[in-house]
Amino acid sequence: MPLRKVLLTTNEFYHVLNRGVASLPIFRKVSDYKRFLSLVDYYRFSDANLSYSKFADFSSEERIKFKDKNLNNPQVEILAYCLMHNHFHFLLKQVNDNGILKFMSSLQNAYSKYFNIKTDRNGPLSQGRFKAIWIENEEILLHISRYIHLNPSTSYLVNSENLTSYKWFSLPEYIGGVQSLFINTGLILNTAGGIKNYKKFVFDQLDYQRKLDSIKHLFLE
Repeated sequence: MPLRKVLLTTNEFYHVLNRGVASLPIFRKVSDYKRFLSLVDYYRFSDANLSYSKFADFSSEERIKFKDKNLNNPQVEILAYCLMHNHFHFLLKQVNDNGILKFMSSLQNAYSKYFNIKTDRNGPLSQGRFKAIWIENEEILLHISRYIHLNPSTSYLVNSENLTSYKWFSLPEYIGGVQSLFINTGLILNTAGGIKNYKKFVFDQLDYQRKLDSIKHLFLE
């Protein structure tokens, strides 16, 4: 397997994405999206050394005790995400060395096992290794967060005016006052100048991003 082109460096930010094999769906039901997000919340910690399936069998009390004792050392910080029917996006900061690799490996392996059992299939679910794009500065970070949050509208899964009705992304944590277990909104909101400015920043580009998406193939080599 060829070496990764982008070096994943601790304390740097990355746009991380992957899709299903041959662009086939990787999320079919509400339960699939919920399972994936539960895995995200669990495997973002470097000390999540128990399989999620065993953790899921714990009682509520046992889960709380396990989290308090073991889940204290994050290997990635998650700034934004969007789950689409056949792919996903993350905006990540690597907190510990090899943190993104470990997080993505555990997440994708665990979800693939879950999905394959549920759908009676075999083989890899993801289309090769995940892509990671280094984000050079906070201004680009801001723009990438907008790109991620506009994906449901760009793909015409929801109407532009109903963007916030989409359930499987982090925009509500940014503009709707929704509390999240794992999204850190502070840096992006500070860069944008607050919630009101960030909302305007995102929604002012709805139509433009749709037009850009329709011709982006013309710029690919």
